[in-house]
Amino acid sequence: MKRSSLQFKNQVKNLFCKTMKLLTFLVASVLITPPAFADYRQGGGVQETKCYNTVYREEYIPGTRTNPGRVRRWNEQVETACENQVRIQPYPQPTQSNVDDNSCIEGSILGGIAGGAAGGVLSTQENWIWSIPTGIIGGALIGCQADGG
Repeated sequence: MKRSSLQFKNQVKNLFCKTMKLLTFLVASVLITPPAFADYRQGGGVQETKCYNTVYREEYIPGTRTNPGRVRRWNEQVETACENQVRIQPYPQPTQSNVDDNSCIEGSILGGIAGGAAGGVLSTQENWIWSIPTGIIGGALIGCQADGG
């Protein structure tokens, strides 16, 4: 009998160790992987764009009676203003949107607390099972409307 209980304890211990190792691995993988999948971009900084055009040049070199003149020709790269280029703004510009930012979270929380308390106080102990949750839900709805949601 002692041997089987000892074996059982060892089996439980081994199972517990394996479970803890797996749990540690899962927690570590969940905590480490989100930054790898995050689409993080840092705004700002200096963006430098240079545009060049090739310009044809000629220079006349005058001659003499014994040495005739000639024309020297070459192409030169000249920095010019960039046109038709998409310029990325370093900082996002604020835009107006038609989003309703009127949140009723605070009113829902306070109304839920007050409604639950009222449901508990105004009912008998036998009815607490349904009166407190009903008071919480009703209070949250009323609190949200009072808060402007």
